[in-house]
Amino acid sequence: MFRDRLDFSAELVEKTIINYLKDFGEIEIVDAMRYSLQGGKKLRAFFVLESSSLFEIDPGLAKWPASGIEAMHTYSLVHDDLPDMDNDDLRRGRPTVHKKWDVATAILVGDALQALSFELTLNNVVPNSNKLAYNLAKASGAKGMVMGQALDISAEKSTAALSLDDIVKLQQGKTGALILWAITAGAHMAGEDVRPLENYAKAVGLAFQIADDLLDATGNQIKAGKKLMKDASANKATFVSLLGVDGAQKKARDLIDEACDSVAIYGQRSQVLKQAAEFVISRDY
Repeated sequence: MFRDRLDFSAELVEKTIINYLKDFGEIEIVDAMRYSLQGGKKLRAFFVLESSSLFEIDPGLAKWPASGIEAMHTYSLVHDDLPDMDNDDLRRGRPTVHKKWDVATAILVGDALQALSFELTLNNVVPNSNKLAYNLAKASGAKGMVMGQALDISAEKSTAALSLDDIVKLQQGKTGALILWAITAGAHMAGEDVRPLENYAKAVGLAFQIADDLLDATGNQIKAGKKLMKDASANKATFVSLLGVDGAQKKARDLIDEACDSVAIYGQRSQVLKQAAEFVISRDY
């Protein structure tokens, strides 16, 4: 069931954004935006749609904030890949935007996608869209994702090794903030209590980063579609370097159990979210 819903949400969101971009004209920057948005699991968009379904919000409405978070996430990937950031050549098994075009185009693509994320989220059919957009601004900026990125860059330049608490704080911004936004979007749209989904999101977000660290250390580069072993080559402190592979796997397992307990309140409706949590730590790409 989860795989079918994941595929459905990925197809719905990609179609929504590509169709929306038709009004932007046939220019190079729009071509590069389309290119950057193609492929990938679109897990954050899935979480928006799935959390919305808990409260019987129609996918035709939820697809807009789901598309918004995908645009925001893709902007972060395009900028992450730049030479002065992670300097990556591959993303989703294809050349990164700055490799296929150039650095200036990649910067502008990221800028345009960030703006597009708010444009999509603020679609006038979306319930409580102003609240969603406000939360997205906080989650993506210097209180969230950008803060996490800044801490990550600072850590790479520092001679002092990060502690486990430092890594958790970094992750809560870099990866966790957008995941938290996506998972709680349905409750915000419905005007319902967000706390069960917040608890689920915090556990899943941390497990997601641990799984990423494990993938970087032990994964298959062809399946991942990007360069691996970057953390070790940069002598970077991660959950794996601090806890070891077995310790990191156990920590991720405990977090997923915690996440599943958090959404048990929704009964049978939570089954897909529980399956999604299991996917987070079992994925090999």
